[in-house]
Amino acid sequence: MIIDVLSNAHLYQHLNERIAAAFHYLHTTDLHSTPVGKYAIDGDNIFAIVQEYETMDAANEQMEAHSKYIDVQYIINGEELVGHAFLSNQQLSKEYSGEEDFLLVPDVPDFFTCFRAGMFMIFFPTDLHMPCIKVNETARVKKVVVKVKI
Repeated sequence: MIIDVLSNAHLYQHLNERIAAAFHYLHTTDLHSTPVGKYAIDGDNIFAIVQEYETMDAANEQMEAHSKYIDVQYIINGEELVGHAFLSNQQLSKEYSGEEDFLLVPDVPDFFTCFRAGMFMIFFPTDLHMPCIKVNETARVKKVVVKVKI
């Protein structure tokens, strides 16, 4: 996983041309005025999902991981906590579904990060993550998740 601010995205452009394209989208799109929805960047190779939601209590959530796509998540407005752990041999509460591209792990995250506007996180297939968690109280968040096909 990578956690940083968008102004440092140039440090990670070399990882993959599709990740570079995801950062280009984040830099060149007026995300504040982009409505909620799914946006093709490069067909099913790279697409963005703009979301708005209320943050939740961690007690009711589970960690997830993906195999087909890398998540590049960027907070447009608001803040949330994101729980983290590394996928190893945990018991799954939901087996991996190739159609939905996720699995679920009920374990408590190893640590949490406060994810604020202007920050991004990259989650690879071994990075369990639990996004959308309230910091102190429920708050409104606008976020974009750019899905980058592996």
